[in-house]
Amino acid sequence: MRYSPISRFRGTLLGAFLGESLAATGGKIKSHYLDLGRMAVLGTESLIALGRLDLDDWIGRQQQESLHLAANDDISIKIILATLPVTLFFHENPIKLRQNLLHVLKIWEDDPVVRDGTLAVGYAISLALTEKLNPLTLIPQIISFLGETPTSIPKKLLRVQNLLEQGAGLSRAQAEFAREEELSNTIAMAFYCFLSTLEDFRLAVLRATHNRNFKVEDATPLSSQATSVITGALSGAYNGIGGIPVNWQVLLLQRNSSVWGLTSFSQMLKLTDAFVAVWSGVYNFALHPSELTEEGYEALLAVYAAPRVIRSR
Repeated sequence: MRYSPISRFRGTLLGAFLGESLAATGGKIKSHYLDLGRMAVLGTESLIALGRLDLDDWIGRQQQESLHLAANDDISIKIILATLPVTLFFHENPIKLRQNLLHVLKIWEDDPVVRDGTLAVGYAISLALTEKLNPLTLIPQIISFLGETPTSIPKKLLRVQNLLEQGAGLSRAQAEFAREEELSNTIAMAFYCFLSTLEDFRLAVLRATHNRNFKVEDATPLSSQATSVITGALSGAYNGIGGIPVNWQVLLLQRNSSVWGLTSFSQMLKLTDAFVAVWSGVYNFALHPSELTEEGYEALLAVYAAPRVIRSR
């Protein structure tokens, strides 16, 4: 295995966070940014607490936080980011991945473009985490995974593949996909930035953040961040946390401000580690203290499960 699962899990979530926080700052981490990731944190906490996907629990957690979401927020990119925990939790099984992504999308309005965008990003991350991502076949595989659809996303992704085969530069891709502010164009641009700099997380994210400099009529700061968020998640999943520049990680660790509603970036890393533990089948004794004690002695043990053997999901 090229990178460990925990490295890729961390890379996915940290990549999305960095894509967001670097989007409008020219490569410098800003102190204030739109809270796109809070829904992803809530979903992660739900999966950790229950060990399975429960829509009622997700809805309850989101309702508790609803007052913190601005009325004019673009919900489309929030949905794609919010489903990242589901993608990570079910990434090794494409059938369950598709079923559970479609299941969690029921929480929000049924938008075919959001659905296809979520499936496209989720499946690409799934292939990266299972080390089956081949840049030459990724887009045809995604289109097959989407199946019959009335949206323009398959067509836009095929255009991305054509641009990559022709060796087209960033400005040409921008001209192709930044003519109007549509989610399908945002997703296509993110895949271009990711695939054109596959092994370089830093360059992929900086190219995605540069995309906001292209003048688009009626563009919004939030929609400008979307390309960077998706690119960061894709590249982070492929390159793992080791592919993320150390100086970026250090700057985040030194910050004491909130991270996606958490108290610090360190807490975000701990949340990710707990998430990986639940996914991998580590038995958390802290949740079942009565099972630890025998004649006044607390056994300090670690129990692991092989994939698909005793995991609760």
